[in-house]
Amino acid sequence: MPPRKKSSHQVTMELAAGEAPVAELGKMLGQTGVNLVAVKKEYDAATAAQRGEIVPVVITVFEDRTFQLRLKTPPTSFLIKKALGGKGASRPGHDNAGILSRDQLRDIAVRKLPDLNTTDIEAAMRTIAGTARSMGVHVKSD
Repeated sequence: MPPRKKSSHQVTMELAAGEAPVAELGKMLGQTGVNLVAVKKEYDAATAAQRGEIVPVVITVFEDRTFQLRLKTPPTSFLIKKALGGKGASRPGHDNAGILSRDQLRDIAVRKLPDLNTTDIEAAMRTIAGTARSMGVHVKSD
């Protein structure tokens, strides 16, 4: 078994899928000495199928200046806005930003399940519903 590499930096970023801006990467990773173009190419290739979405990534840079990417699911608020086709309320609790159906809620929960701290779809749906309420979105209860 080869020896484990020691990581020197770990950075979490939310980037546009398939088109990571080198300037953003440079701000966060410039001091590590990693090849920014290689990071951009690998991220863009891994997220090309998700263009138009925000895909968080955890970039681990090792002491020998190699790197590893771990992709996450898009933020819950982004998925809710996408399902509604709009944005959240400017004054949550006072203004209504839309209504999310149970089917839409389930679809979002299934997509977010790998990044949540539960394996139960109903618990995941409750978590997503809480985020929706904090955005001023009502959840339809069937």
